Amino acid sequence: MLSASELLGKTAPDALADARIMAHNAAQIAALAALANLEAKPDYSHTALHWNATNGGVQTNPIESSNGPVLVRVTLAPLAMWIVRGGETVEMLELDGVSETDCIAWLDEGLAEHGLKPASGVKHPFKLPKDVIAITKFKTDGLDAGLLALGRWYDLASRQLLTFAAKNETVSPGPGPVYCWPHHFDIATYVGLDAGGSETAPGIGVGMSPGDNNYQEPYFYINPWPHPDAAKLPSLPAPGHWHTAGFVGAVATASEILTLEDREDGLATFIDVAFAVGRDALGA
Repeated sequence: MLSASELLGKTAPDALADARIMAHNAAQIAALAALANLEAKPDYSHTALHWNATNGGVQTNPIESSNGPVLVRVTLAPLAMWIVRGGETVEMLELDGVSETDCIAWLDEGLAEHGLKPASGVKHPFKLPKDVIAITKFKTDGLDAGLLALGRWYDLASRQLLTFAAKNETVSPGPGPVYCWPHHFDIATYVGLDAGGSETAPGIGVGMSPGDNNYQEPYFYINPWPHPDAAKLPSLPAPGHWHTAGFVGAVATASEILTLEDREDGLATFIDVAFAVGRDALGA
């Protein structure tokens, strides 16, 4: 069982917003390198990032270059951007005190050394949160504990989601890859429940948001699609509740998760039960 101190250190769940916004800004810059250099996918999964538990950060898919596969990584504690080739660090930039403009210029220079297209040459096709857009300079002074805690929540989410996906591999079409998406900065898998693949086809998103306008702290979600009738929702096990404003889904916030005696097993049980409830609600 992970203790509260192991998950959070001295940082309460609702005090992670500043750390999350800084990390999100860095992650979306890294994703620009993928957007500029990887073959486009209809769902924009070529821009999606992966959690790297060993390094405590998110990273792009490998980008083929004349010098071998290159990826861009953003570690959270310390907040830094890395250019990695063949598993070896080529360049690293600690972001505290660095402007967004200088960060992108540094990334462009590193990509150019491998014959790759510049990150500055593209723009995200989706809207980023206003608080992320507002950042013009990275400032991490006083955020070290928050960035470390945020990384631990991503680490917990990655373990839970990979285990969940493995348990449900027989579902068809089943769980997609566990991605960290640069527009919402959530880490998630989407479980398709109908091979038709249309926009109305049933499916369930299972993931963790590091916090947003809905909750100013990390929270796990299980969101059935199409949204079930909010007036006919069954009860959920601890520690979660139904969220019905803007989206309809089962939610367990970080604060609620910390009330569990066994956080790993308790969270896994909540996800499994909420997923089963979601499937029933969709008639799948």
